[in-house]
Amino acid sequence: MIDEICFSAALLEGAKEVFETMIFMDLEEPSEPDEQIEGDSFLGSITFTNSIEGCLAIRCSVPCAKNIAANMLGIDTPEEVNEEEVCDALGEVTNMVMGSVKSRIQTETGELLVSIPTVIHGQNLASSLGNRMSKVFVKVDAGDEEIIEFSFLYREGDK
Repeated sequence: MIDEICFSAALLEGAKEVFETMIFMDLEEPSEPDEQIEGDSFLGSITFTNSIEGCLAIRCSVPCAKNIAANMLGIDTPEEVNEEEVCDALGEVTNMVMGSVKSRIQTETGELLVSIPTVIHGQNLASSLGNRMSKVFVKVDAGDEEIIEFSFLYREGDK
């Protein structure tokens, strides 16, 4: 079975690919690794199953989510983006990152069956799938002092 280091690399590489090509944002190592997302945030998640099962999640602050949506939609002013547009954009980003990660790990995991993404908005958001889960967590700096958290939770599936 694939190890956490491979998942971590696939998650980071997949996220960078999507953000650089589709959102026109460069992701870098965080300048302050202990920095936390405070206040309201958005969490996009998508589940998968087969030889492994789990969830990929992307969490970011409201201003960061608005920047992501504005870049995707070609809107000059992020403040003009409404919550529905933010949710749609973050859901699509979550789906694209999952696709990019899936293509990187498919040789080791086999085909993964992927759900549709879900996006929620609130405070103190986190993804969890219960017992026996392994978790890979990657935090990046998205510019303008914004951080994005990517997590990949998984366990062996029933197949």
